Amino acid sequence: MACTAETFAAALRAAAAVIAEHRAELVDLDRAIGDADHGENMDRGFGAIVSALDTATPETPAAVAKLAATTLISKVGGAAGPLYGTAFLRASVKLGDAAEVDGPLLVEALRAALEGVQARGKAVGGDATMVDALIPAVSAAEEASGSGIAEILTAAADAADKGAESTVELVPRKGRASYLGERAVGHMDPGARSTALLLRAFAEAAK
Repeated sequence: MACTAETFAAALRAAAAVIAEHRAELVDLDRAIGDADHGENMDRGFGAIVSALDTATPETPAAVAKLAATTLISKVGGAAGPLYGTAFLRASVKLGDAAEVDGPLLVEALRAALEGVQARGKAVGGDATMVDALIPAVSAAEEASGSGIAEILTAAADAADKGAESTVELVPRKGRASYLGERAVGHMDPGARSTALLLRAFAEAAK
């Protein structure tokens, strides 16, 4: 099954509900190694996406992604807004004017999102950031690219879960957590966790 503007919008609504459900968890994760605002920021941002979708339904998947991007960049503070906004913006460019997104195009969009996040945040694997969830997620998606949308996203979400777990043992090299150095070991990166939550929400919505 291909992804249309309507199904993408529905997936974003589902993701907003998941972020709201896990807001307190993300706040707690960020309180341990950051400034405790990641959960609030993500909840506000995805709530704003839902509000924007309520007022206008974009006509293409790329337009939906661009709406998400501009909303997150304008509404979300901290690093999350620019990073997630850039991810959706790069994905929207890759999606072009396609009315429907198939598996291979979805994988290309995920790769573009990762590259956008890395270009914006300058993080690499092992830095204990959202990139540690995104890199394995995109690799898993590429391996599953011959499958359907739901299968691709499920593979990505499974890999993102493991990637987020891996940040518990890492010494952060980017962001506020990097100021703590070794003291941050033992704590999951909140951005990696929210990345895994979003991919899981998208996978469940695709089913």
